Amino acid sequence: MGTHTQGKPVRAPKNPRARKPRRRRARLVDYPRHGRRGLRRWLPSWRQGLGGIAFLVGSLCCLFAFVYASVDIPDENDAARREANVYYWADGTQMVSTGEVNRQNVRLSEIPDAVENAVIAAENDTFYSDSGVSPKGLVRAAVNMVRGQETQGGSTITQQYVKNTYLSQDQTVTRKVKEFVIALKVDRKKSKQEILQGYLNTSWFGRGAYGIEAAAHAYYGIPARQLNPSQGAALAALLKGAEQYDPSVSAVNHHRSEARWQWILDRQVKAGLMKPKVREKFTTYPEPHKESRTTSLGGQTGYLVDVANKYIKQHTSLTDKDLARGGYKIHTTFDQGKVQRLKGAVERVLDRDIDPKKRAADKGVQVGAASVRPSDGAIVALYGGADATRHFTNNADTSGVPVGSAFKPFVLASALENGIRTSGRKSGGKQASGKGGASVEPSVGRDVPWQAVSAGSFYDDHGFLQGTGAPTPGSSSDITSTAGRIAAGPDSTHPTLRQALAKGGNATYVRLGKDVGWERVRRTAVASGLLEDSMARLERTFPVGTSTPSAIRMAGAYGTFANRGLQHDPYSVTKIVKDDETVEAEELARPGARRALDPDVADEAATAMRGVGTSSVHRPVIAGRTGDQDRLRSAWFTATTEELSTAVTMFRTSPDKPQLLPMSGVGGAGSQHGNVFPVQIWRDYAKGQES
Repeated sequence: MGTHTQGKPVRAPKNPRARKPRRRRARLVDYPRHGRRGLRRWLPSWRQGLGGIAFLVGSLCCLFAFVYASVDIPDENDAARREANVYYWADGTQMVSTGEVNRQNVRLSEIPDAVENAVIAAENDTFYSDSGVSPKGLVRAAVNMVRGQETQGGSTITQQYVKNTYLSQDQTVTRKVKEFVIALKVDRKKSKQEILQGYLNTSWFGRGAYGIEAAAHAYYGIPARQLNPSQGAALAALLKGAEQYDPSVSAVNHHRSEARWQWILDRQVKAGLMKPKVREKFTTYPEPHKESRTTSLGGQTGYLVDVANKYIKQHTSLTDKDLARGGYKIHTTFDQGKVQRLKGAVERVLDRDIDPKKRAADKGVQVGAASVRPSDGAIVALYGGADATRHFTNNADTSGVPVGSAFKPFVLASALENGIRTSGRKSGGKQASGKGGASVEPSVGRDVPWQAVSAGSFYDDHGFLQGTGAPTPGSSSDITSTAGRIAAGPDSTHPTLRQALAKGGNATYVRLGKDVGWERVRRTAVASGLLEDSMARLERTFPVGTSTPSAIRMAGAYGTFANRGLQHDPYSVTKIVKDDETVEAEELARPGARRALDPDVADEAATAMRGVGTSSVHRPVIAGRTGDQDRLRSAWFTATTEELSTAVTMFRTSPDKPQLLPMSGVGGAGSQHGNVFPVQIWRDYAKGQES
């Protein structure tokens, strides 16, 4: 019983050992939920659900903000910057594109609107209104990764441009996230037109073609600016996967490509990018060429590019390293039709007359040829060998092949230009003397009618022109004025200089070259267009062709005769363009014609050369050739008209021997050491020019 104090009850003292009840500690997140049993214990409350979602969204936003801040727009990758060099024929059509990447960047203004619309309809019809990204595509990439599939799918044009230009082609979520972020930034930094232009220039279209310009050439053989809406839709179909949509690969591919082509045209109408009446015009699938890809340097193309590149490096400041970076549009002087006709002429003669399996002498036979326009020096055609990818030496531009009697016109021209210096001896072997006992070296000017003077009567037994005797220095009987009245005519025993030019007569020209002076002959040949480093040693045989000019230089030099003594250096490039600007315009400017020969001298030399070989083109032709008396290891024929000068050479080589092989027996016993074949090649080629 308790006690009371002053009327109040007094509680009994507590047991100090009694356990105090435990207080429940408050948790930041009540999960698992307190006071709940079973499944309800593990089900979050609605507040917890909303909080979790808010936390997740906030975390993702923070993560995205961090990634967005840390990922910058990188520099363009090397592959995106790399372009091909494109070479064009003289008529402006594409000859070939070269480089590791077949791409030629073009401005958006050069691409038809219909082609742009086809690409937008096929790839991203909200391109002009979206922010540059597709969140669905990013989610799809994550889902595909979880499933173990490729992460590609659903990218916008901006994202694809970012992938092509700034990133690798790896299919990973990391790359996809970077693509997403960079696309957002690119969309804010660049205009839609810049992005579309970049996309069209970097996309893969198959057949080795990167970009719409290369694709237009690869599939239709035309530049992008000439594509029509139907062709544009067919090319846009390739963006889904060129390996599956190139119609030339298989019938399945063709069906797939045609179906997508129709879908893209219809899609443009639905998106308001094409009027229905325009769509009705395109009912037939625009079949691409079987193969119009022009990236091969095989055949003659490699030799043409080789000559063009040499000219560029010789006449501009561009180097091999500059050209390797690509992006140059190089316009050449080469005529596609003439190149094909020259190639055909060579191949027909070789196939018909040269048989290495039948004759050992026919092994290793090589041909080089070139055509130059005399009026300005443009190289319009050449034949460098069977195939530039297998035979790397350019036979049209090589030195080392002696030119033989085809060199004689330069000796003759030098004699007419400079005069002939005799030994100055009198009968009895005594030296002719002038006043003071000085030796006399009479000269003959260009008025000498050398066409009527035989080799036998040209020089008498004492070293003077027949019938002139030793002139008195300074007298009116100087040979220059009297030689024009020499009446000795040609005979079969002693050929005239003209006959010696056409049919042998090496001894005559050996003597003529010596009397004119070897140095003077060399100066005349170089002034006419031959390179000085191709000239042989100045010795007895120099006048009969021990020098080794290229076919290009021989054609150009003979053009000097047809051009009445005006010489033009051969050239192969007319214009170089990069980024729509002409490059090295001043350095490429060709020098004007140089006076190499007096017009009368050039005319007389040309007259003497007419009749050498057989003309099949029914027009005046001046020509020079090697002949039976030449014992050099080559055969040449060079002929020129006012319109075209062409040089053809044939020789033999062996990989294990540095020197040329003998031409004896090439093509059989009647080939005159192979001399008939260059004439036949030229004749066949000349007929093609007439037809």
